[in-house]
Amino acid sequence: MKKIMFYCQYLSGMGHLVRSTEIVRNLVKDFQVYFINGGPEIAGFEMPSQVELIRLPALWLEEGKFTVGDNQSVEDVKEIRKNLLISEFDKIKPDCLITEFFPFGRHKLFFELIPFVEHIKNTSPTTKIVCSLRDVIGKESEPEEEEIICNLMNRYFDLLLFHADSNFQQFSESFTRHKDIKSEIIYTGFVTQSPKNYANDASPLWGDVTETAKILVSVGGGRIGYELLETVIKASPILAKEIPHFIKIFTGPFMPEDKVRQLRQLADGRLGDRSNIQIETYTLQLLEYMKTADIALSLSGYNTIMNILSTGVRAIVVPVGHEKQDQEQLVRTQKLESLGLVDYILPQNLTASHLVQKIISGLNKNQSWRKCKFDLHGAETTSFVLKNYLSHKAIF
Repeated sequence: MKKIMFYCQYLSGMGHLVRSTEIVRNLVKDFQVYFINGGPEIAGFEMPSQVELIRLPALWLEEGKFTVGDNQSVEDVKEIRKNLLISEFDKIKPDCLITEFFPFGRHKLFFELIPFVEHIKNTSPTTKIVCSLRDVIGKESEPEEEEIICNLMNRYFDLLLFHADSNFQQFSESFTRHKDIKSEIIYTGFVTQSPKNYANDASPLWGDVTETAKILVSVGGGRIGYELLETVIKASPILAKEIPHFIKIFTGPFMPEDKVRQLRQLADGRLGDRSNIQIETYTLQLLEYMKTADIALSLSGYNTIMNILSTGVRAIVVPVGHEKQDQEQLVRTQKLESLGLVDYILPQNLTASHLVQKIISGLNKNQSWRKCKFDLHGAETTSFVLKNYLSHKAIF
């Protein structure tokens, strides 16, 4: 069985980890997989049991600066991580390294990634290096940065796996210098989370909620999105005058505790016992909640959108960015809205009254027209492509 190392680093949210995990879930059927996790631990998050987990000392961004665990310095952690990557590679000797998002992003991690791929090329030239890339890069690159990306791709990488349906997003739309990339570019389709057997009765998830609109609200990892959750709570009393409803909110594991506390206090102040709002941090059953909800409110990151497409739930999304120039969610959202697959509110237009109007309008829409025709089998296709590629067979 061939061996794959998969490098994943999530610096702000958890979307990169979720997508990578779904890919790995399929890779373990055909490969021995070693998963390099460089982000903070997430309580309750499950990695497939067959995966060998290599945990680097955690590193993440807060207010644009690297943050590490207690009693550690950033410089010490950087050095440890750089050396650990190389030593683990030498020990495992994988047939393939997959880097998630790098070199199209993760340039803040050059301190470890450049020595890592350089070491591989120098000591193990037969090891294939593959880039795993989402549909929309988002941030517009400067010419100098695009030049760096092209040079890195052409110097170190053998294959680019683009996790999009070509009918939705072309690689040329994501990267202007696409013609300068020499490696083969494969469209895998969208990577979606593994479907589960949904119960027809939603009561185990939602409790005793009958003849009431079930509204699911989530914001991914939770480092961004507080404003949406706050607005939902403020909108609930207004909405209650029109529609009986129950709101389930997931703040995400990275939302600061003081922010979660503020949301709970706001809900208490608005609704007394909060009988129609529940606030939790994280769930492994988000897909099940989405499948059984009457409407879902969220940001429009890659994985959330995939959940919306795969479950067919009515959806209102708020496209936000980790940085002002980050247009990833907006690009994806506007395309989906033009196809009638989601409705959206721009962050600057997010008010309680406007949100109530959108919710009422969304609940009145028929779900049957929300059939998604995109390829949602990106994880399976990724495994199929790599199995053939590493066996020197035709990819398709």
